[in-house]
Amino acid sequence: MADNLLDIRDLTLHYGSSQILNGISVTAQTGEVTCVMGTNGVGKTSLLKAISGTHPISGGDYLLDAQPITRAQAHTLAQKGVAYVPQGREIFPFLTVRENLETGYACLPRDQHYLPDEIFELFPILKEFLSRRGGDLSGGQQQQLAIARALITRPKLLLLDEPTEGIQPNIIKHIGEVIKRLRDRGDMAIVLVEQFLDFAYGLGDQFVVLERGSCILRGAKSEVSFDRLQQAVSL
Repeated sequence: MADNLLDIRDLTLHYGSSQILNGISVTAQTGEVTCVMGTNGVGKTSLLKAISGTHPISGGDYLLDAQPITRAQAHTLAQKGVAYVPQGREIFPFLTVRENLETGYACLPRDQHYLPDEIFELFPILKEFLSRRGGDLSGGQQQQLAIARALITRPKLLLLDEPTEGIQPNIIKHIGEVIKRLRDRGDMAIVLVEQFLDFAYGLGDQFVVLERGSCILRGAKSEVSFDRLQQAVSL
């Protein structure tokens, strides 16, 4: 049986005086993909920022590997195995592909400062472009680089925010295959924020739908049909 790696209970989050998330509960299990869905502006990215430590949580419980997380900073959570691929990718445009990948070393012990062969098995194009500047890559290639950089940290929990946004169909298909491979490896939990319904439903094991900062649907794939998910997302 899969382990419950992430357990978020009744999470609230504010930007200034505005409450963005209202009592959200989410779990993510090792060897599974949890899809967080909803229209623009409902709080999906805010949830990932809270889990990654890039925005402070206002209230609720956050457990990682059954250990409570209290006001942890992003670098601390990265050392604990949380990797975040943000919307927009946020690669370093003036660094080479190799240098972008090596920024992932920051949260690793020195004996792990190397590029694993698996990175180039998953993303062969990056091996060809190691000396090319990140800003010279296409959007799809930058997305592959952003995911690869996160994998350098050897995460237990991988957070992906809209990985299909603005990229060509063949790379969307490739990223889907990579996510399946990472899930099936069985050593990490994946939380995927995605608006591309077919892509999400094809990959997802668990689904959470947000509306105005609250959860309106949560369940396993066996409990949530495609039509029901589509209806909830379009509310």
